[in-house]
Amino acid sequence: QVQLVESGGGLVQAGGSLRLSCVASGSIKRIDTMRWYRQAPGKQRELVAASGVSINYADSVKGRFTISRDNAKNTVYLQMNSLKPEDTGVYYCHADVTDWGLVSRNYWGQGTQVTVSS
Repeated sequence: QVQLVESGGGLVQAGGSLRLSCVASGSIKRIDTMRWYRQAPGKQRELVAASGVSINYADSVKGRFTISRDNAKNTVYLQMNSLKPEDTGVYYCHADVTDWGLVSRNYWGQGTQVTVSS
């Protein structure tokens, strides 16, 4: 069993910053790609950033958000600067995990709310 737990969401004014964290725990042999998604009210979930063989960002967050990892802690971060009201949504962590039984699955966290006021 693997769990992903996000933290760091909250309410911030436009132009402000937040740092999200996601810790993976459980039977983890290896984590390949870790991703951050977000879902705004009434909209589909969208990929924000990914960290694997390479790092990728959605066009809407390039230059403002930074994804990073601490592999020793099975943790991924999302530093969000110059936040805009359109960044509001629930942010979800996602990970591709191989467990000690050599079974590979992907997992989702429960999400953390980010609200940016104008």
